[in-house]
Amino acid sequence: MPAQPQSPSTSPAPSQGQSQGQSQGQSQGQQPQVQLQGQSQGRPQPPTEEDEPRLQLLKPDPGGYDEMLLPDGAARPHYAAYQDWLRSKSADWMERQRAQVDLIFRRTGITFSVYGDETGTERLIPSDVVPRVIDAEEWGRLELGLTQRVKAINRFLSDIYHKQDILRAGLIPADQILVNQQYQVAMVGVKVPHQTYAHIVGVDLVRHNDGDFYVLEDNLRVPSGVSYMLSNRKMMMRLFPDLFQQHAVRPVEHYPGMLLDTLIAASLQDRPTVVLLTPGPYNSAYFEHAFLAQQMGVELVEGRDLFVEDGFVYMRTTSGRQRVDVIYRRLDDVFLDPLAFRPDTVLGVPGLLAVYRLGNVVISNAIGTGVADDKSIYPYVPDMIRFYLGEEPLLKNVPTWQCRKPEDLAYVLAHLPKLVVKEVHGAGGYGMLVGPTSSSEEVARFREVLTAHPESYIAQPTLSLSTCPTFVEEGVAPRDLDLRPFVLTGREIRIVPGGLTRVALRKGSLVVNSSQGGGTKDTWVVDH
Repeated sequence: MPAQPQSPSTSPAPSQGQSQGQSQGQSQGQQPQVQLQGQSQGRPQPPTEEDEPRLQLLKPDPGGYDEMLLPDGAARPHYAAYQDWLRSKSADWMERQRAQVDLIFRRTGITFSVYGDETGTERLIPSDVVPRVIDAEEWGRLELGLTQRVKAINRFLSDIYHKQDILRAGLIPADQILVNQQYQVAMVGVKVPHQTYAHIVGVDLVRHNDGDFYVLEDNLRVPSGVSYMLSNRKMMMRLFPDLFQQHAVRPVEHYPGMLLDTLIAASLQDRPTVVLLTPGPYNSAYFEHAFLAQQMGVELVEGRDLFVEDGFVYMRTTSGRQRVDVIYRRLDDVFLDPLAFRPDTVLGVPGLLAVYRLGNVVISNAIGTGVADDKSIYPYVPDMIRFYLGEEPLLKNVPTWQCRKPEDLAYVLAHLPKLVVKEVHGAGGYGMLVGPTSSSEEVARFREVLTAHPESYIAQPTLSLSTCPTFVEEGVAPRDLDLRPFVLTGREIRIVPGGLTRVALRKGSLVVNSSQGGGTKDTWVVDH
């Protein structure tokens, strides 16, 4: 039977002993002032928020780009009202709000697990109570650049599995595509509806100290994190309703509806049946799988809930079999079908690829999209935009050295302590070296690995990421961050305003991944 996602609730039960007469208008985290029978009127009362010391707002380092503060220390116009509000709050009051977030996230099950952690402990992803704010005009420019980029990537994926014009033109070395482990030969010549391969794309952006946004990488296989975006917004609206009355923050809660529309539009059927295919509850992102299935109103299924018969995919239900038209898969290609890929997998559906090749089921994202997710292909995206769209890229790439090239490898080895080196198929912050923050021993070990397998790595300069005020132990301090907008391609390309902001909570850290000690922020796109 399909697994039934539990409905995430963001309303914690009242704590034991809580006053039944507590007023509805009382702020979260503030204890009610109750006059006990026989208590003297002159006896000192507990301190109120007004009596508590104000928050300490620490200044960012000079020379960098801070999302809230200008170089002279004044707030950027779209942050001015929020800065005034923040300065009026105490550290203790903010700490109580953060404790509320942790409590509700834990009760709701908004956690993740880390691969390789033998304890199997579910971890709470830290959610910062200070939002990242983006001006609507700047967001409009980002939307145009993201739309352009995803459109070109879809054209590229269609091309390499059919005519291969970009390879014949010599813009990308053919062997870099055709022998890439993410390139699926079984997809050559397969027609997908509307020529859309990547229905859901998470594009990682960083802002450099020059003030410009750069694309750090494109996530096309199984981009994750959108549940944290939605949960952060719901929590911020609950804890700080006054802020949403003061600011014209664009909504994000309609994302599940947009996602469902995108999946429905991917099918040629009039009323397609959509399911979300999960590896199961032991997957690190299982909360997100259950959350999205529940929010979209579709079945959450594992491979054992589906079967192939007479060229179609069916789902087992209490009332018999039901045909499945669209599979939103949250597992990699190699686990989808033991008859076509890894024979030892028990996560997929035997015969699924054959049905897919017949055009009798849609898989989102399409099999084989991972080749455009490869970090060794990332440097060619600007060329894809020029080749397929005849336009100049609106978003910049980070300069990248491909270690498979002898001249690039020589440069990287000579400057290793100053560079960031990544595995071309790596994810989650694993398999990478951040030279400036690594020890000499770590650099030496990585040098040996890089020399032995140069084709598996790319290198980039260490960017000075923009910072944003973040509530940490020492107060509100600047911390490095990135941004992952989610781009949906259905009948049209649509982007929910903002996306997931990930923040490096440790001072001096450049790694924002939750598995490596990072946290998340609510992202506001505000209209003036």
